[in-house]
Amino acid sequence: MSDRSTAERSEAADRAPALDRRLVPPMVLGSVLNPINSTIIAVALVPIGVALGASPAQTAWLVSALYLATALGQPVVGRLIDLFGPRRLFLSATSLVGVAGVVGALAPNLGVLIASRVVLGFGTCAGYPAAMALLRAESGRTGRDTPAGVLTLLAVANQTVAVVGPLLGGLLTSLGGWRATFALNVPLSVLAVVLGAVRLPRTPVDATPERRPAGLAQRIDLPGMALFAALLLTLLLFLMNPHPDLWYLPVITLAAAAAFTVRERHAAEPFIDVKVLGGNTPLLLTYARALAAYIGAYAFLYGFAQWTEEGFGLTPLQAGLVQAPTFLVGIGVSIAAGRRGGIRATLLIGGIGQVAACALMLVLGAHSPLWALLVLAVVFGIPQGANGLALQNSVFQQADPTRTGSSAGLLRTFAYLGSMVAAAATAAAYGAHAGTAGMHRLAMVMLAAAVLFLLLTVFDRNLRSTAAG
Repeated sequence: MSDRSTAERSEAADRAPALDRRLVPPMVLGSVLNPINSTIIAVALVPIGVALGASPAQTAWLVSALYLATALGQPVVGRLIDLFGPRRLFLSATSLVGVAGVVGALAPNLGVLIASRVVLGFGTCAGYPAAMALLRAESGRTGRDTPAGVLTLLAVANQTVAVVGPLLGGLLTSLGGWRATFALNVPLSVLAVVLGAVRLPRTPVDATPERRPAGLAQRIDLPGMALFAALLLTLLLFLMNPHPDLWYLPVITLAAAAAFTVRERHAAEPFIDVKVLGGNTPLLLTYARALAAYIGAYAFLYGFAQWTEEGFGLTPLQAGLVQAPTFLVGIGVSIAAGRRGGIRATLLIGGIGQVAACALMLVLGAHSPLWALLVLAVVFGIPQGANGLALQNSVFQQADPTRTGSSAGLLRTFAYLGSMVAAAATAAAYGAHAGTAGMHRLAMVMLAAAVLFLLLTVFDRNLRSTAAG
């Protein structure tokens, strides 16, 4: 009987409609626009600082500006995608990527360059929520609950871009200067807009008229979005410069958080349904793990890259090559984890790998052999591949299906919050020079975050009942 039922389920799966493969290229390209801009600038920060007379603490704003804008924009755009479908949001946002590329390539000073990264952040905030919303809709259409293959493809695509990013950033910087890393966004934007216009569906995804309020003001919770923006903006600004003189920022954060909670509990169509989210403990823990995971990931990407150039003496291209094994190993880990499934096991592997990598950083110095840096890059590839895939699959399974876009956006928001903490830690650890002592201080912060991630995974009983991702 068991064999017969298994065979029947297999036959039913074979008869089910297949995923619309035309959607895959714009989904993948849209989702990687942010990661490629994260990684490509990592090895260009030092040349930018030299050219514009800026310290590492100042150039850190080039990193923070992108994630500040995207952290604000991702859940907002994700909610709009839930309501109206991905097409119009995808096309509008990816058009901004090209605008940011032009502004950045022509920027006369650091201030304008930071502004271009803000525009870039808003431009890249639609790709990932749109991809997750499309996958949710395709899952409903085809009857396949978890499109694990495409989820793995998204993770692998991000890892592949992360391999190419530092190398491409180093190559462009060597051939055309750091401005070329900004100009690259112009052809990427054109390609994304063309693919989106040709292949994305015109009808709203998973947003039927029966469940949508009639008025635009009711459908978009503008007060909730404004309060969320105030909450996040003041929090991130304080994290970027945690100085006693800025004591008023966390006070505003707390006040905005309280007002936001009250507003969302009583709104007819809340931006973030805090009543549902508050009762979804598994999803909240996933967001907490994302915060901890990306503190380490981004501190390694930016902070360690700066040390390899200033403290170890590598060129931007060499620094990119040193980081390449991290992302190559990450691709292999993502593919293996995607085939085997098991969210909890994947998270445990990623957590242990991150603890081990941070411990290795503490024994490196300016006179360490080059092969030691490559070993560290290999070890960091384990959490790089495992954590991103497992967190993404967790959100897909744990989120309310009607809020897939905004839930996916919140995952990225917590990831970018982690990047803000990492940027603040990097600036505080290094000061005016990225030396070995500062790198060790940064490694201690990363180790603390890695231990927290591992503890949140080990003691999360919900993961034992979570289906394989």
